[in-house]
Amino acid sequence: MSADVRAAVETAYREEWGQVVATLIGFTGNWDLAEDSAQEAFAAALTTWARDGVPRNPGAWLTIAARNRATDRIRRDAVGAAKLRDLAAGQPVHDDPAGAGSEDIPDERLRLIFTCCHPALPLPARVALTLRTLAGLTTAEIARALLSAETTTGQRLSRAKRKIQDAGIPYRVPPAELLPERLAAVLAVLYLIFNEGYGGADQRALTVEAIRLARVLATLMPAEAEPRGLLALMLLHESRRATRLRDGELVTLEHQDRSRWDAALIDEGVRILDEARAMRRTGPYQLQAAIAACHATAPDAAATDWARIAGLYADLSKLTSSPVVELNRAVAVAMADGIPAGLAIVDALAESGSLEGYHLLPATRADLLRRDGRDAEARASYEQALELVPSEVERRYLAKRLLDLAPEN
Repeated sequence: MSADVRAAVETAYREEWGQVVATLIGFTGNWDLAEDSAQEAFAAALTTWARDGVPRNPGAWLTIAARNRATDRIRRDAVGAAKLRDLAAGQPVHDDPAGAGSEDIPDERLRLIFTCCHPALPLPARVALTLRTLAGLTTAEIARALLSAETTTGQRLSRAKRKIQDAGIPYRVPPAELLPERLAAVLAVLYLIFNEGYGGADQRALTVEAIRLARVLATLMPAEAEPRGLLALMLLHESRRATRLRDGELVTLEHQDRSRWDAALIDEGVRILDEARAMRRTGPYQLQAAIAACHATAPDAAATDWARIAGLYADLSKLTSSPVVELNRAVAVAMADGIPAGLAIVDALAESGSLEGYHLLPATRADLLRRDGRDAEARASYEQALELVPSEVERRYLAKRLLDLAPEN
């Protein structure tokens, strides 16, 4: 087998897996059969394409090949005879995979996205099912990416599929009155996948898949602004990936080497954000992307428009009522209006108890106190943050900041 054929199959797997599985689920109503048939089709492509050449439309070839295999499996199963009659009354199985069209695929894929991210499923199951069914990651790859045991991940996937069957979760795009809520759930899952990958250099596959799926969603829902907002946010964050760590140590935004930021990703992110904002339906992902764009387009840290960022965080806080957003606003306000103004917001959050146990609350307070020259108070807050921090990378960063403070008298 030539390297070109193997590369073509690998490319098709990345780009077409979700489409093929979505169509097969719509065709058979059976998730496991759909995945098994898709796997068989990709395996067959390795030998058939080596013999006959790569088809003009690999996605259509794979879809029809997988559909034929699913039909054969049902035909071999005696108890599937009734199901086979139902299928025969529906979409026909074509004999010419290379020439078959794929016009029905996008709708099926959109149905699959909303089914995987249905609110009735627990959030971890939504994430795992999205990565398995739409991205084609194996159970082992999902477990490794999410830092979970493979058996746990496998059970989570099985339970999610069973719940879809038993609870009769509809395989469809929700009706218009439910779309905002359901779309928010889909966007939250994709952003969670992105953040899981963004946290470590060895998990970049997750950010790649999250961006790819966000592109798919934005393409399939062109009239919706927030999928574009999320895609822009991901691209702008991803543009800084190469500068976030140095020798395993966290590098904060103000100290990152901006010459190494990915200008192409920044340009694309800003363009997509502009498209979303032109729809005049502002949402939280658009606002977060606008904040990221302020940082990404500033020539250096000193040129950052902190007043605009503080205003965007204020708008975001009104939309979300999130104490984490308020904490971020505190930093922007401190940079725009002075440290005391930012500390006042941080102290109000501490008094409210809304962020109790959240390490970034004392870490933020410590950083603002350090900038204000109040090292003794900063020391106490850094020590409190170190007791709460979950990440080793962040722990090393906070410990270094603590050591950099003036010695105690």
